[in-house]
Amino acid sequence: MMLKELREKVYEANMDLPKHGLVVFTWGNASEIDRDKGLFVIKPSGVDYDKLTPESMVVCDLDGNVVEGDLNPSSDTATHAYLYRTWEQVGGIVHTHSAAATAWAQAGRSIPCYGTTQADYFYGEVPCMRGLTKEEIEEAYELNTGKVIVEGFGGMDPMAQPGCLVRNHGPFTWGKDAAAAVYHAVVVEEVAKMSRDTEMLCTAAGIRLDDAKAPQYLLDKHYSRKHGPNAYYGQK
Repeated sequence: MMLKELREKVYEANMDLPKHGLVVFTWGNASEIDRDKGLFVIKPSGVDYDKLTPESMVVCDLDGNVVEGDLNPSSDTATHAYLYRTWEQVGGIVHTHSAAATAWAQAGRSIPCYGTTQADYFYGEVPCMRGLTKEEIEEAYELNTGKVIVEGFGGMDPMAQPGCLVRNHGPFTWGKDAAAAVYHAVVVEEVAKMSRDTEMLCTAAGIRLDDAKAPQYLLDKHYSRKHGPNAYYGQK
């Protein structure tokens, strides 16, 4: 069997999604890539989490073709493959329909950075991508979802903002591996809740939302504490 250890890692990452309350039924998937082999492992499509095993994970090439596995890969495989092809620094990807983050996506809104929780992981907002056109959906929906994400990032560093919302769809997150992508999926869901509640409280108190946003110097400080050459958070 190919990529036995990677199958185990991807299986664990997928099982972490319901554990953290990010998915119900089969509404989510995680993958991780082996850059040396040019292959990635992803959850099979539409299989209940309690029926998943490491052996049921599917091995795909960077065009999204199945290389090994008895089941169909996730319906989002083409999105994962495009992001892996485009962003070589990305090692793992997660997609969920977690409720709070998906609500922001359905509203077509980026999640503003109102405080240090978000600033620890995202250098700014969690950006919301544009919706796909009718033609993009009919032509190659999942592939074009990946293209819309890359287009929306423009010159932004995907590792400094390790996730996004796709309008009318939901969150996608990524990281150095599948475990990091899961971690960022949890962060996005939690800051989605915090920002929603912040806006409700500000509106009730008559506070301008722009005045509630974290100032740039606070964002700089908190992000740099954990990332970059001068990071000092945690243990060496």
